[in-house]
Amino acid sequence: MSDQLDLVAEYRTDTGKGSSRRLRHNGKVPAIVYGAGRPPRNITLDQNSLLRQAQNESFFSSILTVKVGDRTQPCILKDIQVHPAKRQVLHLDLQRIVANEKIRMDIPLHFIGIDTCPGVKLNGGAISQVISEVEVSCLPANLPEYIEVDLSNMDLDQTLHLSDLVIPEGVELLQLSQGEEHGQPVASCQLMRVSEVEEDEDEETVEASEVPTAASGEEPEED
Repeated sequence: MSDQLDLVAEYRTDTGKGSSRRLRHNGKVPAIVYGAGRPPRNITLDQNSLLRQAQNESFFSSILTVKVGDRTQPCILKDIQVHPAKRQVLHLDLQRIVANEKIRMDIPLHFIGIDTCPGVKLNGGAISQVISEVEVSCLPANLPEYIEVDLSNMDLDQTLHLSDLVIPEGVELLQLSQGEEHGQPVASCQLMRVSEVEEDEDEETVEASEVPTAASGEEPEED
């Protein structure tokens, strides 16, 4: 089961772009909570606290306990909007969950055994990670924080598919249930061609030669 994280919130009655701008100026994040057959509610969260929480990967795939006063509501994150240039969260969409109702979430994949697998360690291959997350369906109590992908036995010219993943009990991999992407690759191991290695080395040589040195009487430009 994934971690449970707490979000302290306050209800808000003012809505609209002007209200949201004022909230952000005062270090708050506008958000909405909806679902579970109840009307949506507008809330605000603390910007700094939210940024600290969002540094943890599990924040995006865990049950979030929203606390407003003495009331709590388990939710999952359905959407997050961030500023394109600043370290700032602009808005959150949170979906209420019910213990006996299944939820759908994108869960990250954690790859292990990359450096020690035969294809890399013994045969000079490289691992290509094709996807980084999968969508699952499960009851809230069964929600995994991540799904581990063990590549420790992978050799050259081998490919791991969705159907090869070890999925926790009570968790359904939606791509497989739909049948269309049963054979979608997750990761593969291929030998790097000599030409690719030489091209990388040539690029590094060119980049190094373009850097001015003190001996040439030039100074590097500052950004």
